[in-house]
Amino acid sequence: MTRLRFGTFLAPFHTPGQNPTLAMQRDLRLVEHLDALGYDEAWIGEHHSAGSEIIASPEIFIAAAAERTRHIKLGTGVTSIAYHNPLWVADRMVMLDHLTRGRSMLGVGPGSLPTDSSMIGLTPTDTRELLDVNIDIIMRLLRGESVTEQTRTHNLVDARLQLRPYTDPCFDVAVAAVASPTGPRLAGRHGTGLLSIGATLTQDGFDALAHHWGVVEERAAHFGRPTPDRSGWRLVGLMHIAETREQAYRDVEFGIVPWFNYFQKVAAFPQMAVGDSADVKGMIDFVNEAGIGAIGTVEDAGAQVRKLVAQSNGGFGAMLLMGHDWANPAATHRSYELIAQHVFPEFQDQAAGTLDAAARATQTREAHAADQLAAVDHMTAKYQQELADKG
Repeated sequence: MTRLRFGTFLAPFHTPGQNPTLAMQRDLRLVEHLDALGYDEAWIGEHHSAGSEIIASPEIFIAAAAERTRHIKLGTGVTSIAYHNPLWVADRMVMLDHLTRGRSMLGVGPGSLPTDSSMIGLTPTDTRELLDVNIDIIMRLLRGESVTEQTRTHNLVDARLQLRPYTDPCFDVAVAAVASPTGPRLAGRHGTGLLSIGATLTQDGFDALAHHWGVVEERAAHFGRPTPDRSGWRLVGLMHIAETREQAYRDVEFGIVPWFNYFQKVAAFPQMAVGDSADVKGMIDFVNEAGIGAIGTVEDAGAQVRKLVAQSNGGFGAMLLMGHDWANPAATHRSYELIAQHVFPEFQDQAAGTLDAAARATQTREAHAADQLAAVDHMTAKYQQELADKG
């Protein structure tokens, strides 16, 4: 089977009012933990308002995280490119690609929070229109082209990059998709990967999965591009795992209420609908029963991934676990560890070998045990004969 990558998607979410310095350090320690556990990717968001998602520059965070890690790839999840000069977005990412020796990835989107874009005089419609324009400019710059173009927000005159990416020919680029076809359409047109952020965060999210990739393939064919590689398709989902389901439920009492409150009452982001439950049990039941995530055991986590693989109608490249602070840091670290220990093997072709070896040993144990006892009897008799010969 094709190896499924695992990672995290850190907006991040932190309850307002707590120490932001410590929250950011906690995020960095989490990425270090994931690197040690063998997670493949960590994507870091860009947000500027609403009080919970407090990383303003994913590039700066990635630079800090890269110095603390060895293997994990680090992506902007996502850079809101409507807010920026596309020339500088491309230039900064090329620099980051060199600093990380090829561990950087660029995720792009229009910007999810209207409270962000309104501060620079842009509406959600504006940011989506600018996404279309700016990603085209960024991809041309990354190919080494010179760009002269006037956008609504910036004027580029014979703009070009002075460095080529460290990664040959370029680092991974992925477009975010939540509910609309905007992201899949642009991914297909430009030959990039796709970040399906909202695929499991809406009640009809599972139906959106195959549709997302269908749009990618249709647009790629329309523009004469090769058939897209599903390894570039990343799904973002919710999980918290413990040794028992009861323990997982107790764990999320720590922070699931503020998380629900954020999406229900604070963030003007209705695409990320999470139901209107008012109590912890109702919130847990919504996550598990609506199919948007798994709060429970490693068996529940594995079942959720299998369900997504089936619903995607052909598979995808990476399963990204959304950061949520439902549980305290120790329980959160343990959740990621349990998934790495018990869920990774099934989807990375590592489980069958040890299971088969154990099964073969079980089937032949009786005969081998008899051989072992016979060997002991043989050596005992041999030693006794040696004593007799000596005497």
